[in-house]
Amino acid sequence: MPHPTLFNPSRSLATLAAGLRAQAEIARQRRMLLLSGEASWCREAAASALRGAGFTQVLWVGAQPRAEPAVSAGQVGRFLGRELEAVVFDAHSGFDVDAFGLISGTVRGGGLFILLTPPQAQWAAFPDPEHARIAVYPYRPEEVSGRFLARFAALLAGADGVLALAQGHPLPPLPPPPPPAPPTDPVGDPACRTADQAAAVAALIHVITGQRRRPVVLTSDRGRGKSAALGIAAARLLQGGLRHIVITAPRLEAVGPVFDHAARLLPAAQVTRAHLTLGEGRVEFLPPDELALAPVAADLVLVDEAAAIPTPILERLLGHYPRIAFATTVHGYEGTGRGFAVRFHKVLEARSRGWRAVRMEAPIRWAPGDPLERLVFRSLLLDAAAAPDEVAAGAAPTGCAFERLERAALARDEATLSQLFGLLVLAHYRTRPLDLRHLLDGPNLTVHVARSQGHVVATALVAREGGFDGETARGVWAGRIRPHGHLLPESLAAHLGLEEAPRLRSARVMRIAVHPAAQGRGIGSRLLQEVVESARREGLDLMGSSFGATSELLAFWSGAEFRPVRVSVKRGATSGAHSVIVLRPLSAAGAALFATARGRFLDHLPHLLGATLRELDPAQAMRLLRRGPDEATVGSAAAQWWGLDRQDWEDVTAFAFGRRIYEACLVPVWKLAGRALAEARPMPPAAAEVLTAKVMQGRGWLEVAQLMHLSGRAAVVEALRAALRPLILDYGGGVVQEALERLQVPPADGG
Repeated sequence: MPHPTLFNPSRSLATLAAGLRAQAEIARQRRMLLLSGEASWCREAAASALRGAGFTQVLWVGAQPRAEPAVSAGQVGRFLGRELEAVVFDAHSGFDVDAFGLISGTVRGGGLFILLTPPQAQWAAFPDPEHARIAVYPYRPEEVSGRFLARFAALLAGADGVLALAQGHPLPPLPPPPPPAPPTDPVGDPACRTADQAAAVAALIHVITGQRRRPVVLTSDRGRGKSAALGIAAARLLQGGLRHIVITAPRLEAVGPVFDHAARLLPAAQVTRAHLTLGEGRVEFLPPDELALAPVAADLVLVDEAAAIPTPILERLLGHYPRIAFATTVHGYEGTGRGFAVRFHKVLEARSRGWRAVRMEAPIRWAPGDPLERLVFRSLLLDAAAAPDEVAAGAAPTGCAFERLERAALARDEATLSQLFGLLVLAHYRTRPLDLRHLLDGPNLTVHVARSQGHVVATALVAREGGFDGETARGVWAGRIRPHGHLLPESLAAHLGLEEAPRLRSARVMRIAVHPAAQGRGIGSRLLQEVVESARREGLDLMGSSFGATSELLAFWSGAEFRPVRVSVKRGATSGAHSVIVLRPLSAAGAALFATARGRFLDHLPHLLGATLRELDPAQAMRLLRRGPDEATVGSAAAQWWGLDRQDWEDVTAFAFGRRIYEACLVPVWKLAGRALAEARPMPPAAAEVLTAKVMQGRGWLEVAQLMHLSGRAAVVEALRAALRPLILDYGGGVVQEALERLQVPPADGG
């Protein structure tokens, strides 16, 4: 039994909760009951409120007081797409902001969200268990700031639809009765609950009945029935005779509601977590990376939560499957639809014959104007907006103010915080509420911005890493220690064998983003230079970054004098791309370590391209092979590898100008191609691509032909010969002229 001074069960609280539920039902909206005080008092009060309100479909997130169904914050993903009458979220167990955002969407209109917190005035100083996720060595969880919680508490204090009860205080009165929910418009489709949902189902079905390569992009906020629309459309298409529908999403759990809604319309179907079968037709789940890299024969592909899938994977799916639909949440906790719109719509314009956007506006689970939805959006900045396009369009480096922000002030400046976070959302395919908490509370972070007319047009988030003692550094190098939040020193030590790396002090650019309307003008490069100079003044040794490789990103970082020192062996599960680490030295000690890392990278890369990096995009491989103007002698093996002797020159000449087979000349051709690519010798893009894909990566003839849209092996051989001839004439000298004469090549062909 609870201590009597902590809680005295009262029918008054039960009556209050029943009245709050009644008001929620009248408006068909949700309400929040905020209970603040000691943990045991809050839990007993919540149990009393649940009894008084008479809820039966309840989920308790956090500590379990009695027999109510309870899950940890990490398990709430299982309830994605479900509908509940009430949720109790126990912040004493840790305020997991991602879980808070996710589970809030499961409460339907007429329900309550009961939030249990420490006393509001003390919440910011509360030793939240979530601090362990934010703290990085050498910081302890108790050193993590409470800026996020202080901001959240302030927003709760002024929020509509929140009824607050604090331990030791009298019960608050119920607010005035709300107006009743407006009647819903009739829907002609019996399976759909709104006209928006019926239109979405019709558009999805038209992907099959209409012309090929005209995809649909379905967007909505949460609670609009997006997943149900996918399930209804899939069920009707199977009923109409379609054989094979594939659905993909970042996680299998995300598509559970799709299978549930399809199964309701197909009672005769056999259903498992990842498959639904009806006669000869089936719906199956496949992970997006698998679906992109190993195409299957599907009549239709449905991509759910597309904003949380990297654009390169979406682009491959778009190319592989002529009948495809994409669906995403606009203000989501698992990838944000606004950034998706900016990035992917350009791809759709270029790669499809015309696509259709369908927006679902009308909420299904609750009536319009729901106060809990507004609170969640504002507190987690799910509705954060970057600066207006017309402001950013006029930005230029010379007119921007570059500054490092004090985060205590940032937490109180909603306008700047919203623009900054909105910009991060636009720039990155997976920006989550936890990123906002890291932004405000991460102990090793600094925040830099570029402003134009007072508006944020670019930002960079930078993490301090390294600075370990010798014993710890040796443990990191040996793989015995994996310090949380120290990506650069750990990777350099554990993967490149550089034991000194964890001892040096480094800065890692975690995110850098430029407003889409201001890109291409040098603002990002100038901001990065300001960040570099700030780190140099602090006496740091290295600056670097890690990102999923694209040709554009590699060019950006190269232009800022950052050089690659490592490429991951496998593609990243989240980015769908190989991760690249780039470095720039800032001190003498940093320069020495950088020289070693860069030399080893240049020595190893030619071999890796033919093995573990064989599937790396040729354009990226070309850029990685390229040496800077000051790197002609970097790497101990370069001169030896690229040097061709007299017989080598005769062999490559016999292949390129004669009829000698490729396999007989493979090694000298590899040497010549490697030299030309490393020196960035000017050549047509197709020539560089065929040399990279076939010679450096050793891809098969048919694979190269498909990659370059050639007819087959013979066409690839001719492309190789055409690419090599100018290189042979430029590099070969007199020995080549002798070989050409012996081959009886006419002067017009041999120079």
